[in-house]
Amino acid sequence: MGVSPHIDGAALGLIWVGPFAGLLLSIAILPLAAPHFWHHHFGKVSGFWALSFLLPFAALHGVPVAAFELLHTVLLEYIPFVVLLLGLFAVAGGVTVTGRMSGTPAGNTAILAIGTIIAGWAGTTGAAMLTIRPLIRATSWRRHRAHVVIFFIFLVGNIGGSLTPLGDPPLFLGFLKGVDFFWPTIHLLPATLFCVAVLLPLFFAIDSYLARGDVAPPGSGDSRVGIEGKRNILLLVAMVGVVLMSGLWKPGVGFAIYHVEVELQGVLRDVLILALVGVSLWVTPAGAREANGFSWFPIIEVAILFAGIFVTIIPAIAILRAGGEGAMGGLVSLISGSDGRPNDAAYFWLTGSLSSFLDNAPTYLIFFNAAGGDAEQLMGPMATTLAAISAGAVFMGANTYIGNAPNFMIKAIAEEQGIKMPSFFGYMFWSGAILLPLFGLLTLIFFS
Repeated sequence: MGVSPHIDGAALGLIWVGPFAGLLLSIAILPLAAPHFWHHHFGKVSGFWALSFLLPFAALHGVPVAAFELLHTVLLEYIPFVVLLLGLFAVAGGVTVTGRMSGTPAGNTAILAIGTIIAGWAGTTGAAMLTIRPLIRATSWRRHRAHVVIFFIFLVGNIGGSLTPLGDPPLFLGFLKGVDFFWPTIHLLPATLFCVAVLLPLFFAIDSYLARGDVAPPGSGDSRVGIEGKRNILLLVAMVGVVLMSGLWKPGVGFAIYHVEVELQGVLRDVLILALVGVSLWVTPAGAREANGFSWFPIIEVAILFAGIFVTIIPAIAILRAGGEGAMGGLVSLISGSDGRPNDAAYFWLTGSLSSFLDNAPTYLIFFNAAGGDAEQLMGPMATTLAAISAGAVFMGANTYIGNAPNFMIKAIAEEQGIKMPSFFGYMFWSGAILLPLFGLLTLIFFS
């Protein structure tokens, strides 16, 4: 196949991160400052920043390098990412929880707990799509609802996905690199339970305070709760099997598209997921999705915005991969002590901090490789380091709306249903006040 014309991250200055920063600022500011413009033109904004990187880079470093990096990102990262999200979104969106739950603090806490448990096995996206709409319906009579969605993002959209490779993309990448399927279940369970044990009672207390004076309408929560679209649950199970197949089956067959090696199992996985989406649309009556408040807009928004993110993130990831020789060398050098031993607390916070703004899957891989990249070694003598990397990537995706893809979908669905969600920085006020102290305690207990 020859040597691929890839980016030399050590030769890139921080100026190349400018388009990525510009896109992040656009996502943070424009929905608040110019909501009408953003709603109709967010795709153009995403495309503008993507081209702001690609065109100058192609001019200065050559079209072959730019083409290779773009194809590598699109074929091996973006398409599998969007296809999996689409699959979980569409199939889970065909499952309708009928009836109306009470919307009381106790009932809301129970839904959050159930969604958190589901997230570890159906993925954060699947769990979110299954439980966010019932939660929104249950709280339709409440005056204050945004905090419910915020805690939902914390727990169901992120922390709950820490227990299996199916829960969150970073752990699936670890599985593909040789980490045992149940390794996260064993080694991240204590930290996950600690987070849940803090956040659920805190949510109950906040929700109880904000529910004062709210009066439930007659009959609220009295209807019998049931599930429609059970065939989609079987399709979700099939999707889990397809994803597992792609990690376990290694036929050694692939083909190259301009130096980018595409493996058969990855192509088959994506095709089968799309086929399951087609089956879901076929077997689920349109009226069932309408009753569920289902709309394609959230996944379209995520796909378009993350297209820009995946493109503009290319130089940032290249610089980080350059390690100490790159423009962020000082940051990377923090993960080891003066004796050369890994600093687990630094791994946790650096992986988490970058995962809050960069895509957490490639960020996980960067620090996985920085720790040696040997799965057997990382699961054994360096188990606490791998746990710190894994927890940082999964947990701290909750710090911003863009830390993990389900965050944006949850926000979009909530806003479609009339819930006024905080701005980008408003959300970070909540996460900073609640999650950062929690992660500080987590560091002292598990990673110090």
